Amino acid sequence: MVKSRREATSTPQDDWPALSPFERAAQFRELPHDKAEDFFRELSSADQADLLAHLPPAERRIWARALPLDDAADCIQASPGSLREGLLGYLDEPARREVVALLAYAEDEAGGLMDPGYARMRPEMRIDEAIAYLRRQAAERVGTLYYAYVLDAQRRLIGVISVRELLAAPAGKTVAEVMRTDVVRVSEHADQEDVARLLARHDLVAIPVVDAEDRIVGIVAVDDILDVVREEATEDIQRLGGTQPLADPYLRTSLPLMIARRGGWLGALFIGEMLTASAMGRYQDDIARSVVLALFVPLIISSGGNSGSQATTLVIRAMALGEVRPRHWWKVLSRETLCGLALGLVLGGVGLARILAWQGVFGSYGDQAPQLAAIVAMSLVGIVLWGTVSGAMLPFALRSAGMDPASASAPLVATVVDVTGIVIYFTVARAVLGGVAG
Repeated sequence: MVKSRREATSTPQDDWPALSPFERAAQFRELPHDKAEDFFRELSSADQADLLAHLPPAERRIWARALPLDDAADCIQASPGSLREGLLGYLDEPARREVVALLAYAEDEAGGLMDPGYARMRPEMRIDEAIAYLRRQAAERVGTLYYAYVLDAQRRLIGVISVRELLAAPAGKTVAEVMRTDVVRVSEHADQEDVARLLARHDLVAIPVVDAEDRIVGIVAVDDILDVVREEATEDIQRLGGTQPLADPYLRTSLPLMIARRGGWLGALFIGEMLTASAMGRYQDDIARSVVLALFVPLIISSGGNSGSQATTLVIRAMALGEVRPRHWWKVLSRETLCGLALGLVLGGVGLARILAWQGVFGSYGDQAPQLAAIVAMSLVGIVLWGTVSGAMLPFALRSAGMDPASASAPLVATVVDVTGIVIYFTVARAVLGGVAG
């Protein structure tokens, strides 16, 4: 369970991420209790676990019991195995049972994110009775109080009423008369990304989690899912940059681990880029016959890489938001083909105009300037089209292979397009210059 709490925007120690575990524990113990409690709740689960591991057992017990049950489960999950049993032992029996139940869920499931404390009602309750019962629940165990969920005798979810609606309802009516029965809910095994999409689509601040018999087992609040969205976005951004995701904050990641996370992809991309040199070597005779061709190699391959990076970034983000599904690959291919062709024509026109203008003003490219302009223009059309289509389709290919589409990072797309761009460029050059430079 990796759900993390929101980090404080203004913490008592601004240099907290850079402190050693022992320095953190020492500074935390110096805080007044009320500030320490707020600060502790705002830490990520990993930081909470790390801090508890470096506190004396008596203080560790106090802070382990101070967390809401869902946060306690996250903290215990993030703790080393040697500490987990001890932390569970600090909880009272009812709390321990609920935390153990939460730990049974996978970390990326709705059950792993949910808070088992929620407000419940019976449909036959009168409004004044329901309000009084709501007050008792709020005082006893309910941490997140946005909605009250209406359950039947078998604890199945049959309706929902917001706290505002409950307080505004006439006292003489029953809960069944004012509740809404079209309740948006998620399965306890639903993926966390699906939960986030449902919350956003229906503009909810909390969503109930139900089991196979439609019995409510907890709720996922929007502040909890925002933490997940932030973590998912961070991982995707890091992958798009060509590095493996970092498990810890940047300043807490050791230098050897940082090198390992970045070196693997960098080495793979370097090997891929070596194919560019091989491709250039294949066409060295063409370069020798018309050296000016080499001047435009960086322009050609960078244009293809940039167009591919744009396409793959847009498609990956659309996949993450649920706007694009695997079945949409043909629609995406059609759109990106037209888009790549249009962009290639624009860039090709600019390249053509630039070469002819420089030749007219400075005489930079000699007698072969018209042919060179045509080569660059046609190559840009082909390479930008190829880069756009490749960048758009690579995420679909990776997803069909069971891999994360974010692995189709901008550096990977650029590497693929660099090699093929060289082939396209010099193939066009051979076709245009074949009868001139021979």
